[in-house]
Parts: sequence; C-alpha cells; structure tokens
Amino acid sequence: MISQNTTLVRDFMETVWNQGRTDTAAKYVAADLVQHNPNLPDGLDALTGLIDMLRGQMPQMRFDIKRTAADGDLVFVHSHFAPAPGERGQAVVDIFRVHDGLIAEHWDVHQDIPETTVSGHPTV
Repeated sequence: MISQNTTLVRDFMETVWNQGRTDTAAKYVAADLVQHNPNLPDGLDALTGLIDMLRGQMPQMRFDIKRTAADGDLVFVHSHFAPAPGERGQAVVDIFRVHDGLIAEHWDVHQDIPETTVSGHPTV
C-alpha cells in the first residue's frame, strides 16, 4: 500500500518537475523548505526558480520514477532523469521529509548513467 506521503511526493515529481507547473508547488512543498543539495538555497521560491530555469533550458526533461520507499516521514525516490528523450541522463535518488502534509526537507544524489556496466545490470 502506498503511503499518503509517497503519493504526495510522486504527485509533486509529476506535476511540478515533469509538467513544469511550478504555480502549484505550494500545494506540495513548504515555503521554508530545508534544502541539503549543496548548490541550492533553502525555500520554495529557490526551488521553483530552479525548476523554471531548467525547464527553459530542457523543456522535455523528465524524471521517470522507477521505485519508491517510505520510512516514517521520509520518502525515497529512485528515478531516471533524462534531459531529453533518448538521452542516457542520470540515475537519481531523492529523499524527502514530509511534515504536516508538505515536503519540508530534501536531499539528493545522482550519477551519470554509463553506456555499459561491469555487471551488465542497469543503474536504474
């Protein structure tokens, strides 16, 4: 059974990131979002500004969620980020902390997807 927090995060990724509907971001993200990505400041406005800028540069960008997991107030998302259809892109893990029905905190790690792997298994 998918948790309410997982549904919130999945809807956020699809609506705000994939569809670029940053005008709806406050429905999913707290205004005082705590951001652990070392390249981003805290806050909802910084996040929506980043999304708008990236979508302006890469209008076909997409996060294809491969799997999610939840532990208490944390939701983990493993996805394939592609800047455009057909590009290898990156394997991404986002971790979101949900508080009072909104995403309150965010961490992420990512790696480029190689052409091949030693094991033969995909990275996402």
